[in-house]
Amino acid sequence: MDAPGLAAFYEAITAVVGSDANVTVVAPDRGRSECGHSVTTGRSLVIHQHRAGWYCVDGTPVDCVRAATSTLMPCVDLVLSGINAGANLGIDLLVSGTFAAAREAALQGIPALAASHYRHPDVPKTWDHVGCWLAPTLKEFFAQFANGRLTGSEHLWNLNLPAVAPDGPIPDCVECRVDSHPMIRTGQLVSSERESAQKLTMSSEFHGRPRDAGTDVDRCFAGHITLTRMTPRIV
Repeated sequence: MDAPGLAAFYEAITAVVGSDANVTVVAPDRGRSECGHSVTTGRSLVIHQHRAGWYCVDGTPVDCVRAATSTLMPCVDLVLSGINAGANLGIDLLVSGTFAAAREAALQGIPALAASHYRHPDVPKTWDHVGCWLAPTLKEFFAQFANGRLTGSEHLWNLNLPAVAPDGPIPDCVECRVDSHPMIRTGQLVSSERESAQKLTMSSEFHGRPRDAGTDVDRCFAGHITLTRMTPRIV
């Protein structure tokens, strides 16, 4: 609920739609990184009203969408999820809670957009610039909804901001397909004299991951804002 990316996204959205729009925030009460499309079952969700129009849920991002669309505000026009502090590109979409929240909305027939920000150790991790970077795509998203153009199969958008200097020119936005390369991971087993079990540590080279030219991973890593329009369905 206190994530800087969420605050930056809210400011970017309200700057585009205006103060008269009804923008409600329903977010997890803590970090839920890489939880995918998981949901909470077997117990009731606990919801607190953080402030007017802001709700926090002790569940996953998908729980938040279901809570919003079923109960908190059942007449939802659009769902926007993010901004995740880290890229959600390629096969990352399979485990991303940020993308899963948007996909859950799209599966319900609600146009949705997921936004993430690629981060690199050599680039400052600031947030003040994201409003300017996002504005053109957000304006297009809202305009297409207003004109009835988000009713087809590709009403799920995945957007990623690149890791480039925030004080430079605004990166251009390119549309591209999702990269299909698997992430290469290595594991290391460590034994402990005090424990009979072994501990497995997994690692991968995120910034040097394999990718095809022209895909979302390739274009975002090259410094572009990437946009992919897709269907939420697997069948």
